[in-house]
Amino acid sequence: MKTKALDLAAAETALSVKLIANGRGTQALHDTVVAYQANRRLGTHSTLTKATVTGSGKKPWRQKGTGNARAGYASSPVWRGGGVVFGPAPRDYSKTTSKKVKRLALTKALSEAAKSGRLFSVPAFSLTSPKTKELARWIKDSKLSESLLIITKQVDATAMLASRNIPKVEVINAVDVNAEQILRYKQVVLAEDAYSILTNRLK
Repeated sequence: MKTKALDLAAAETALSVKLIANGRGTQALHDTVVAYQANRRLGTHSTLTKATVTGSGKKPWRQKGTGNARAGYASSPVWRGGGVVFGPAPRDYSKTTSKKVKRLALTKALSEAAKSGRLFSVPAFSLTSPKTKELARWIKDSKLSESLLIITKQVDATAMLASRNIPKVEVINAVDVNAEQILRYKQVVLAEDAYSILTNRLK
């Protein structure tokens, strides 16, 4: 599997899509990545307020004559075990982005990868065995970075098993790849049999 660097013109020819050479799409890329990250947040953080802390609402001691500071209730925020003031509450962080914006963001991410010399192609990505050693040897022999995204037509079990023990290497099919993944890795390898799928997604 011999790799070949793709510049912007070569990537346009390979994908049959007009890529972005100027600053267009930067905001779409930012919005899309922020949305992906926000959608991964669970938003399940929660604290108890003075109204929801379990316990009696009884006054701990009488107002005067004990020598203690006056106290109204045991769930007071100033007491240990009391409620939390302005603490985090469950909320939904999800953001929505339109298909058009996602498509522009993916185009921009691929364009930037091509412009910066991070985009490579390989005729077809296949491994003979599900061995991490074989994939690591291919990466080393190809003089690729250890932070690598490999986009294939479809991910087979062999490639998945071989890549899962290399922390910064991911193999993904062209249907599922998104702009954030392309930005996350130092280099991106496109299998030629995945071109048509990416082309359909970018048009």
